[in-house]
Amino acid sequence: MSIKYGLAAAAILALCIPAYAQFLGKSADDQIPAGGRMEGQYWVPKPSQLTPYTAPNKPVWRIKEIIAAQKGKTDWVQPIVRNKDQECDYKSIGPGKKTKAMFYSDDRMVFFVYDGSLKVSIYGVGVEPFTATKGFMVNVPFRHVFTLENTGTTPAVYFEVRQTDAVPVYPASETPDPVRGLTYTKVTSTPGPAKDRSNNPVYVDFYKQVANTDRAYSDKFVWDDHFTSNILRGRGAPVPPDTNKGHFHVGWTEFWYVMEGSIGIKIEGVPYFKTEFGDIITAAQGRWHRAGFDPSAPWSTRIPVNPRPPIMHNFEITGD
Repeated sequence: MSIKYGLAAAAILALCIPAYAQFLGKSADDQIPAGGRMEGQYWVPKPSQLTPYTAPNKPVWRIKEIIAAQKGKTDWVQPIVRNKDQECDYKSIGPGKKTKAMFYSDDRMVFFVYDGSLKVSIYGVGVEPFTATKGFMVNVPFRHVFTLENTGTTPAVYFEVRQTDAVPVYPASETPDPVRGLTYTKVTSTPGPAKDRSNNPVYVDFYKQVANTDRAYSDKFVWDDHFTSNILRGRGAPVPPDTNKGHFHVGWTEFWYVMEGSIGIKIEGVPYFKTEFGDIITAAQGRWHRAGFDPSAPWSTRIPVNPRPPIMHNFEITGD
């Protein structure tokens, strides 16, 4: 590490409060709507025609197909989700490889490890560098310099979620990777790094902290006014009939990372399908959808990702 970079990291550390990696299951009260349902009934706008899936978006990306398509490569990026709010990629880093030091300027970045071992160093969050393996969920608050290093003997594969148009920022000691249409300019900046909420953990070791018990689980991973992600775990259950449409969202596309078992889902215009660990499911904006714990697995977990605190769920009126 260069002297300049070391001083920058120390400055970041001094500006920030700790985020506790061992934290799991507590909730912040700010910006959370009241529980239950809204009173009464409402006219809600729904697209007259089904919102199309435009590449790379599609109802399901299957991890086995992604890895098969990258056979023989150790370093690759597969775009998965692109919408007006968020973008996501599956990425792979070869053994011994390390990312450049970087950060994102105004929004957090999170990722989920599918396979391999990544040494994660996030400067100024009060957590020592740690090794993230299968099932780790990692939260990088904005304006915190971080690096990822593959310390294993096989490619490290992970699913990364960012805000749309988020572009990396690099310490002056690094050489930025070029971005079409942009010119990197050396500057000084304010304000300092994020002081993340104490209820947003730097990481969750899912298989150690959540899946190590024989019980359901429903709580937050990380939340702010521009990003929400939950951990939803349940027993396999019978699949409802297609007449159960589920719900839709007025202005948002929703997607899920399958963390465990098999999530089954019915999306308007798409036959019911089931998934496995590492798959990515996307319900295009305005489409009815119903996600559940498919009976083919004893326990299943999905990680929904949304661009706001609990987005409004709109259900069909029945029984009138």
